[in-house]
Amino acid sequence: MRVHFLDGTTQRVHFFASRLKYSRWVEVSLVPNEQVETLARTLVDHFVAMGGIPLLAVFDRPKTVALHWRKNGEVTDWNPIFAGVVLDLGLGIEVCWPAAPHQKGAIENLVGWVKGSFFKQRRFVDLDDLRTQLQAWLVEVNTQRPSRATGVIPAVRRAEELPRLRPLKVTPGELALRLPIVVGPTGYVGHVTHRYSMPPDAIGFSGTLYLYRTQVRIVAGRFDATHPRLVEAHAVSTLPAHRAELVAAVSGKRGKRYLKRQQLLELGEPALAYLTELTHRRPRRWGHDVDRLHTLLQERGPTALRTAFGQGLAAQVFGAEYIAHYLTHDLDAAPSIAAPQPELVR
Repeated sequence: MRVHFLDGTTQRVHFFASRLKYSRWVEVSLVPNEQVETLARTLVDHFVAMGGIPLLAVFDRPKTVALHWRKNGEVTDWNPIFAGVVLDLGLGIEVCWPAAPHQKGAIENLVGWVKGSFFKQRRFVDLDDLRTQLQAWLVEVNTQRPSRATGVIPAVRRAEELPRLRPLKVTPGELALRLPIVVGPTGYVGHVTHRYSMPPDAIGFSGTLYLYRTQVRIVAGRFDATHPRLVEAHAVSTLPAHRAELVAAVSGKRGKRYLKRQQLLELGEPALAYLTELTHRRPRRWGHDVDRLHTLLQERGPTALRTAFGQGLAAQVFGAEYIAHYLTHDLDAAPSIAAPQPELVR
């Protein structure tokens, strides 16, 4: 739905709507997109708000639900991610077909009713105001206003429905989407633009990535790793144990040092800028700095080290001793040690 705000700007918003057939209790959520993960997670959120799971849910026929079907409408290929979720929930699924107007019409009428009764009847200051008004409108239509279809307030008939709704087998926080993966040659598993580390002995193993709302679990053979879920595009998550195992698996002092440097560079732009300047200013000593910086990475973690790199760049001081200072003192305080002069290469 394209929404016009009071300041004259417009924005296209996506929403997901669900309705209990008997009581006409409705749930509507603004969503970032129409991808299968968004569909699955919002569906479970709506079941929680409704008070349980029905025996059957009827959908239109988006690719996030059904991929292929015969001419008679029988689905031959379900979206595997969606199918895994509904199996976990124990939920029966029907997809409507043009030959079933009572189903198709119900879905289209729900979408049209939300657009006509809410979006087209109100004015919004911004997206936050839209969310606030949406919550107030849901309270009104569910608990205060009789449904046109039944003549009864939905909350009243929902009280009759609740004993028939089943408890959720999977809570929103426990819901995991299952994705097939292979551990790559560098010991990482890719998902979208993100990379998650695995032990070097797992390289080449196939397995499953369990995608939770806030974390990622990867199981490949006998190996099992859990990471915080990354949000920033092209971010990398490396567990300290995996980082150490990868370095240990590399033979030769030079190879280990370059791998340590690569792991430091994965911290992003501040690390790249700092290490580049460090290499130029200390051409004979940068290797020792990399060893110490890698130790600090293992001890203090990527977030703290990334912040310290930023502080070192701002102060124009380059060396592992300065980063160690920032990590052990107030990050806003300048290091007390004097900045070294660039080495003279003869």
